[in-house]
Amino acid sequence: VNLAQRLDFEVETQIDLGINPKLYCGKSKVAADTSDCYLNFHRFGLYLQGDKEPNWLKKLFTDFITFTVKLVVKGQICKEINKLADILAEFIQDTAADFLSDGGINVDIGVTTTPVILANYIESYHKGLTSYLNTTSVINNSVFHPNQLTENRMLYFWFSDEVFKPLIAAAHQDGRFQLNISSEEVKALFKTSLSSTQPEYIEKCLLESASPELRVWSSSVPTLTTSTMGTSVWAQATGELYCGSQNKPTLFFQTNVTIDVTASYADKKLFLHGKPQEIFVVRAELPPQNQQIYDEAQIEFIRESVEKIGIPKVLSVLQVEITRLMDKQGANLFDIINPEVLHQEGYVVTHMDFGFPHHLLVDFLKRTLQ
Repeated sequence: VNLAQRLDFEVETQIDLGINPKLYCGKSKVAADTSDCYLNFHRFGLYLQGDKEPNWLKKLFTDFITFTVKLVVKGQICKEINKLADILAEFIQDTAADFLSDGGINVDIGVTTTPVILANYIESYHKGLTSYLNTTSVINNSVFHPNQLTENRMLYFWFSDEVFKPLIAAAHQDGRFQLNISSEEVKALFKTSLSSTQPEYIEKCLLESASPELRVWSSSVPTLTTSTMGTSVWAQATGELYCGSQNKPTLFFQTNVTIDVTASYADKKLFLHGKPQEIFVVRAELPPQNQQIYDEAQIEFIRESVEKIGIPKVLSVLQVEITRLMDKQGANLFDIINPEVLHQEGYVVTHMDFGFPHHLLVDFLKRTLQ
């Protein structure tokens, strides 16, 4: 029988799609299984060439096609849903795995045990091990307990200090905590109103030098301790002020700084808020004169400058750079809704609602199905 002709079908359908998803641990990741999937066809009519009152031959043909299409649609839709669920789950977890990793610093967040699936939530435990220069951190047993969390938000992350400490140490060793400020920006910073008197050599440097430069870096590994007041960070910061000559700084200083830091996230930007607790000038000198600074007025100027100029500047740079890194790792692909960072004794809890923007989901599905 030669049916080499165009056949136009009009489809009238009403379908219920049911999915009973299950999660399991596969390849150190949480995987989705949607094989328990069903389609109920309340109505499924095919009308050959729009004919809703076909003769017996057309009806026999369309009934055969209807039966075949039902089987194909049911099997294929459930198969594609299962495939896409796996791809989407892997995409989200790959994004999360890369979130704390950059360059030579990597954080392994592979699951340690099969996720616990309860009536109201899914609970999973992850390694959180930092690797840098062929060295991997070691973390003692977690003190996490589910009662540390509520159940009124979509997503919770629980981080202990033991996760952040080796990550900060790796960033320090990798030279991430360095900041060079030059030219007009240096002059603008020193226009900040201070109660202490500006030393003559600073004033001369800013007035006479065409391109002053301030170089600041962490000279030892920063440490942190989290409490209900926030995350207390101790750091030893070293600074050098250059006034035209790049060979020898005009001023060298080294300070120990303790600051309470809290974080917030809004409009897809990270904000860091710092409250200085203690600033101690360990050492200060004038290298051109090979002279140590012992004058209390000059020491106080350096201390106040670190408090009112240095700390706000460093925090502003850090929040921009961390936001840039988060965007690079894909955080801006998601709608993070009303996130909150809660500081407790020895750990931080971040909870939020989140969504996957519709246009990105459509684009993701198109690329996946191709």
